[in-house]
Order: sequence, then C-alpha cells, then structure tokens
Amino acid sequence: MSFFSKREGGLDHIVSRAVGMLGDARHSFDLATLALLTNTDTAAVEADIRDTDQRINHMEQQLRSELVVHVTVQGSSDIGSVLGMILLLKKIERIGDQATNVLDLAESGVRLAGETDTEAMLAERGLISTMFGEAADLLAEPNDDRKEEFAIRVLALVAEHQAKIESYLHSDRPGREVVPRAIYYRYLKRIVANLLGIVRTAAGPLPSTITQEDDKDD
Repeated sequence: MSFFSKREGGLDHIVSRAVGMLGDARHSFDLATLALLTNTDTAAVEADIRDTDQRINHMEQQLRSELVVHVTVQGSSDIGSVLGMILLLKKIERIGDQATNVLDLAESGVRLAGETDTEAMLAERGLISTMFGEAADLLAEPNDDRKEEFAIRVLALVAEHQAKIESYLHSDRPGREVVPRAIYYRYLKRIVANLLGIVRTAAGPLPSTITQEDDKDD
C-alpha cells in the first residue's frame, strides 16, 4: 500500500494519476533517446514528445491544485503526505522536461547512431526504461526491500554517469564528439536520480538526501 493511501482522507487517486504521469514520461524518454541514438527522424517524434510533456505539466498543475484543496478540507494533520506528493509530482514533471531536453539535443543536429559506443548506449537506454516501470510499481505498491535494491542500482548508475561526464570533460577527443555525450549523460543522471527520488518519496513524507541534492542539481 502506498504511503499516501494510508493517510486519513486517502490520496490513492492522486497516486494512480501519478503512475500514469510516470508512464507518459517513460514514453517521452523512449522516443527522445530513440531519436538521438538511432537514425529516427526527429520530426516523426517531436509532436508526440512535446504534446506528452504538456500533458504531464497540465496534470502536475491539476493534481497540485487538488492537493491544496485536500489540505484545506482535511487540515494540517495530512500536510506531510501532501507535501511529499507535491514533491513527487514535481520530480515526474522534471523527468518529462529532461526527456524533452534529449529531444532538443537531437534536433540541434547531434546524432549518436552508428558510433562505437552506440550499442552500449542503446542497452543503457533499455535499462533505464525498465527502471521507469520499476519506479511506477514501487510508487503504486512501495516495498522496503525492493526500494533498497532499486536504490543500490540507481546510485551505482548515477556514479557511472558522473564518471563518464568527467571522462568526457577531460578527454583529448574532439569537442564535437565528447560535448554531446557529456550533456546526454548529465540528462540521464538527472532522470535516474529523480526516479529514485520518486520511489523514496513514495515510501514516506520526508525527502531523502539524494532527493535534496537532485533538487539543487536541477
């Protein structure tokens, strides 16, 4: 049972819609990275990604308004869960923005298809997409053991992304090769950190250390 569903007055319908938002964010991520890492025409996916991002933004605003009403009706006793859910919704909205940033990178003319590291980046793309599904499951039904195992994998991936960013920044390779990759991995790092923030926030009303750091990074 979600932390938010346990509170007096129940926020389970908000959780259900948040899961839907996360599914939309995953859809945008899948399309945007496909455009960057393959020969997919950006024009074929742009409208879908931007429309989806607008849908996520609209739902975040709508649900935030509902939560304000919830506090007004239920009183301050429910404030912890409401603040946690507002933070969670904001993280999903940010992931949608970050997926759009990946699209913007592809539309700027960057193409990472057919490179020596393309296959590895496509495999990593699939791994992160799967993490979206895991985060959605843990948002709907939090589980401490699964959350901790998920956190270990995410933190390892964040560290790996940071190491790649630093290696690109200090590389002797041409800027046209390393700069787009450094930017791309910065987006990936933010996305997976926000996924962990969502999972951790779903387990309780207080943000974790990584959540606070990620807010500063955004």
